[in-house]
Amino acid sequence: MKKQLILAIALLVTVFSFAQKKEIKALEKAVKSNNYAEAKALVVQLESMVGSMDDKLKDKYYLGAANAYFANGTANYSDITKAVEALGNVSGNSAVASQLKREIENDLLKKANEFYTSKQFDKAAVGFENLYNVNKSDPSYLYYAAVSSINAQDMDGALKYYIMLDDLDYTGVEKEYFATNSATGEEEVMDKATRDNYVRLKTHTNPGERMTESREAEITKNIVIIYANKGETDKALAYMKKARETNPEDSNLLVTEANLQYKLGNTAKYEELINEALSKDPNNPDLLYNLAVLAASAGNAKKAKSYYNKSLEINPKNTNALTNLAALILADEQNIIDQMNALGTSAADNRKYDELKNKRLDIYNEAIPYLERVLEIDPNKEIGITLANIYGAIGEDAKAKTLREKFN
Repeated sequence: MKKQLILAIALLVTVFSFAQKKEIKALEKAVKSNNYAEAKALVVQLESMVGSMDDKLKDKYYLGAANAYFANGTANYSDITKAVEALGNVSGNSAVASQLKREIENDLLKKANEFYTSKQFDKAAVGFENLYNVNKSDPSYLYYAAVSSINAQDMDGALKYYIMLDDLDYTGVEKEYFATNSATGEEEVMDKATRDNYVRLKTHTNPGERMTESREAEITKNIVIIYANKGETDKALAYMKKARETNPEDSNLLVTEANLQYKLGNTAKYEELINEALSKDPNNPDLLYNLAVLAASAGNAKKAKSYYNKSLEINPKNTNALTNLAALILADEQNIIDQMNALGTSAADNRKYDELKNKRLDIYNEAIPYLERVLEIDPNKEIGITLANIYGAIGEDAKAKTLREKFN
């Protein structure tokens, strides 16, 4: 009786295995004939049988599922995600799986870039995440997923990607190759083979290579900022502590922590960190700019102006610093206007009015050089109109007319 039972079970297993193989062959046939609707239906049908398949059959199933959902690049994002998941379950070193992996990666890269350039950032983020799932040897895909999420205002999504990058100890540091375009005189970055070929063809000169800047501090900073904005200050401070321990000399991290401490109302700690950052890197224009922004946010206009000017001494073409400094100067105008409007018509009031009017003109004249430098570097309509209005207020009518004609 036992032998008969064993034989019956063996026959059942054999029949079941035969049925699986038959269905797998049907799946492969549907994929081969580009009948992806039928192929996807077979994938769903076979799903409950996967647990009883041997490894070889499982690989065939997952490969068929990946092909079915990818649909030779015609699938929507939802199905591509399923294709990526299926492909991730294929074991071993299958040449067919590797080829499909390359096809999916190339297709996803094209689509993710198209979504990004067309400002469909939410779709771009999904695309870059799928790219990472296809090729986990390139975590830069996660970085671009995070950037896309930030642009899509999806802070939770960005946080997820940034934490994944932090767990991977991703820095983004890599070697880049460059050469100068002989026709334009501009330096261009490209892969090594292309660079070497252009130099050989004499279309480019001055070839070189360098390491890119680390993205580690940027990633940590964004994790901290997102947690802080979510009100999870403990997590924000924990990440900051970790980053500071890893990079004790990074002055930008000090500025980020100072900003966090300021938001928490810890002004003494804020001042301490600001001074520490400045002592570590007193001639860093970006640091000085950040310090200026923080000082302005804290209501210390005098200190902010000092930092902006120091930053501009090192990098005189920083249009953000020039614009912000002009805005700080012009911010004093409203107080003067309020005082002028509060005056009466007495002789003393008239004298005070003239005095305030001259102060207002002084403010305009102090701001003008910074706004003019912005327009020289980057013609900007908003700045152009602002400067035209200021020219009009100080009697420079010809200059005002020229700018209005240019920017209106």
